[in-house]
Amino acid sequence: MSNKIERLQINFKTLEQFQQFSGYGLQELSMLEDLESNLIDNEFQSPFYGIYLGKALIARMSLYTHKENNEEVIEINKMEVLPYYQKNGYGKELVNFAKSFNKPIRTIPRANSNEFWKKLDFTDSSSEFVVWRP
Repeated sequence: MSNKIERLQINFKTLEQFQQFSGYGLQELSMLEDLESNLIDNEFQSPFYGIYLGKALIARMSLYTHKENNEEVIEINKMEVLPYYQKNGYGKELVNFAKSFNKPIRTIPRANSNEFWKKLDFTDSSSEFVVWRP
């Protein structure tokens, strides 16, 4: 399976699409506030990426890059696949997209997702994060 992963625009259409997730997702995974806070800044580079099936956004994540110990690190801050589409490889595709930047990745496993991250070669760190290194 290979779906196109797109950078999501920061606009009201994306906001509307994010609202489809709000009924399913955990509050900690809500990206509405992140998106709403950036709607007024047209110069802001969107950290949001998603997979569309037809015109429907079915999976999404937010990626942030920052320096840590003089090394550029990607953080998968939030990731979610709509329930109907889970267990079909969409989450793995999002993670593989993040890996394609060939930089260390860290994330905080949520909602009993530790096994998912282990299957994708993430390892425990000394903090709450799991880490992948190229």
